Amino acid sequence: MNLKDKLFHLVEDQEQEMIQIRRHLHQHPELSFQESNTAEYIKNFYHNKDVSLKQPVSDAHAIIVEIKGGQPGKTIGLRADFDALPISEETEVPFKSQNEGVMHACGHDAHTAYLLGVANALIEVKEELSGTIKIIHQHAEELPPGGAQQILATGALTDVDEIYGIHIVPAVEPDTIAYNKNNAFAGSSTFTLTIKGLGGHAASPHKTHDALIAGTQFVNAIQTIVSRRIDPLDTGVITIGAFDAPGTANVIQDTVTIKGTARYLNDDLEQFMYQEIEKIAQSVALGFDVTYDLDYQFGYPVLYNHPTQTDNAAKVLTQSKGDYFQHLIEIPQVTGSEDFAYYLQQIPGTFYFIGSKPYNVDTPYMNHHPKFEVNEDCLLVAAKSLIDITLDRLQNA
Repeated sequence: MNLKDKLFHLVEDQEQEMIQIRRHLHQHPELSFQESNTAEYIKNFYHNKDVSLKQPVSDAHAIIVEIKGGQPGKTIGLRADFDALPISEETEVPFKSQNEGVMHACGHDAHTAYLLGVANALIEVKEELSGTIKIIHQHAEELPPGGAQQILATGALTDVDEIYGIHIVPAVEPDTIAYNKNNAFAGSSTFTLTIKGLGGHAASPHKTHDALIAGTQFVNAIQTIVSRRIDPLDTGVITIGAFDAPGTANVIQDTVTIKGTARYLNDDLEQFMYQEIEKIAQSVALGFDVTYDLDYQFGYPVLYNHPTQTDNAAKVLTQSKGDYFQHLIEIPQVTGSEDFAYYLQQIPGTFYFIGSKPYNVDTPYMNHHPKFEVNEDCLLVAAKSLIDITLDRLQNA
């Protein structure tokens, strides 16, 4: 039996364990930068296994497990995140979240489960491997500045030659793997604009400086950044997610708070969109005789999937199509963002998708929805695809 078949059999034997791990983590979700129990659970998984385990960030919960092969070779990084979201779960699964207001609504419980399965299999055959695998269990992907930057800042990954990661997505069933290359995921920033005016009686608007009217003007005007200020061949999105002006029908309020996000698939747009939003806020303040405070937070950069590593991964997966999955598709750029982008700024690699759509569901609930569910068949597909790619990269120095 060759090494690939041996590893595939090992993860097949662990499929039920991976499912149980995923369900345990789903029941006990923890928010970004607060994942102490999750980290302890992961550390316990590796207890008494012949590996090196480190927590590189002194005040955070990331764990790096080093699996040294019997022969020298490349060092490959494999990463999965393990934080959850501040969402109240609305599914009816028997392993529903027991932490009120917190849910694994993005699939990081599944990410951790399949990576633990991959790690366990690789440990079993490590003397037959040429090279080293670094298993990166990352905290805090969901909340900028994110965990990836903290891990990279420690220098713990300076010896990694290539890095790979996966995100599950219920757009398709687990028989489908999807990839894209070059600028693949959007960069993102968030902002909160507070407009302060002078309130008063609704019957006398001329005696006020109406923050609500100024706010609506701002919301309308910033849409022209995408439609009139950005090259049509570039991709940008500005979305207002919250407009908060509580009050009553006959009172003009003093203050309005507006929250939004800017996304872009060109790194040059990061600063440009901020500058344009700031200019519009200034002009609205001047035109409506109000003041403002703009809290603008730069989030994750554009995720660049390196063409060579992406093409190599696609070639490997093409050879396995029809075995443990049926469809391999190249997809357009996506406007979601991921802090895996920070790894790819320093280390060649790629980040791809595994389908996790439940069977017999026409319109699944997507990631970040309180009714998000995972088709657990994706765990084995994800594990085998990572093994496929990792073996190829170790054997083709």
